[in-house]
Amino acid sequence: MKYHKIDNSLFIKNRKNFTAQMQPKSLAVFNSNDIYPISADSTMPFEQHRDIFYLSGVDQEESILVLFPDCPIEKHREILFLKETNEHIAVWEGEKLTKEAALATSGIKTVYWLQDLEKIMFEIMTQAETVYINTNEHYRANVETETREDRFTKWLKDKYPAHNVAKSNPILQRLRSVKDQIEIDLIQTACNITEKGFRRILGFVKPDVWEFEIEAEFMHEFLRNRSKKFAYTPIVASGKNANVLHYIENNQQCKAGDLILLDIGAEYANYSSDMSRTIPVSGQFTDRQKDVYNAVLRVKNEATKMLTPGTLWAEYHVEVGKLMTKELLGLGLIDKADVQNENPDWPAYKKYFMHGTSHHMGLDTHDYGILTEPMQANMVFTVEPGIYIPDEGFGIRLEDDVVIQKSGNPFNLMRNIPIEVDEIEDLMNT
Repeated sequence: MKYHKIDNSLFIKNRKNFTAQMQPKSLAVFNSNDIYPISADSTMPFEQHRDIFYLSGVDQEESILVLFPDCPIEKHREILFLKETNEHIAVWEGEKLTKEAALATSGIKTVYWLQDLEKIMFEIMTQAETVYINTNEHYRANVETETREDRFTKWLKDKYPAHNVAKSNPILQRLRSVKDQIEIDLIQTACNITEKGFRRILGFVKPDVWEFEIEAEFMHEFLRNRSKKFAYTPIVASGKNANVLHYIENNQQCKAGDLILLDIGAEYANYSSDMSRTIPVSGQFTDRQKDVYNAVLRVKNEATKMLTPGTLWAEYHVEVGKLMTKELLGLGLIDKADVQNENPDWPAYKKYFMHGTSHHMGLDTHDYGILTEPMQANMVFTVEPGIYIPDEGFGIRLEDDVVIQKSGNPFNLMRNIPIEVDEIEDLMNT
């Protein structure tokens, strides 16, 4: 791993919080992700399933975590099953976790090789009444591939049909949405790496540069600072491309006078950052671009103040819509008649700002969190309003990542990333 070792007290605490909410005489199972094939002998880079990482810190394929807090045999209350390592594997694939390394990483004392899985599972399943399976119930999930977790669940339910079945996901949705300070520090590191990338490109961008060249500059800075990749597919959208919300081709030349919408974040230790900035190709905003930019910035700043404990996500977005409506009226993009005659299900402001303002962030860029429940301290949210004007050939989005505090305004993890017009222009022209 490129990242520094994480204190295993985080994972010990996470497991304790999870098992405290399990039913009596129940066990829960969590699997690593598959390594997905491309073609021939090529594979995609391995990405660990965030749930097993959250509960163990294990960042390795073919790993299984079992939690059984009421097990009569104490050593089987927490178990890791790992792919057995040996000298041959070390030569061809690199070093894998030993049992000692797994203990240091996770704080779990009982580690078996995968070849013992069925035998141990039979023993502990006879002592349990309920099994927690791990399903993906995120509100944005759209999964067509059968995962390793899915296959394991099929096997488990087929082999032990008399057991009660419960779901891990509702517990994890609530636990993962509220961050430990160690997690906040990791997200801060990811944000700091993103800052380095952004400052790098401010001195790099000029007329006729290509979008993919800007992407490459970010990747260079991310890799040299221990990030293994972008936290999500990066958006480098110049000119009219910014009006395509999920523009990811990044294959056009940036023209003088245009703006570039950047939606980019580094990952660090599997934790995400999520930043949006909009900069002028020529190093100077036009008056119109500046007016729209500052309108978006005002909405972002005011929306941020609303992210407090007890706030409901749906009601928050209604209030942000009111802020945006005021700004669009001031810009002349809508008029009072548009507002008076608007469809309540698709208000007038949605013509120019059609997406949400905030989402949970953490191990996943769109992280776990139940949107119908009130916000809590130590939740991390994005704040990302935008105004998109196809007729004028540009779009502007500004986005920071913030931590909700017990009282007062949220703490901005991107507070050091330039965002004011004057600062951006100064940095691009020095």
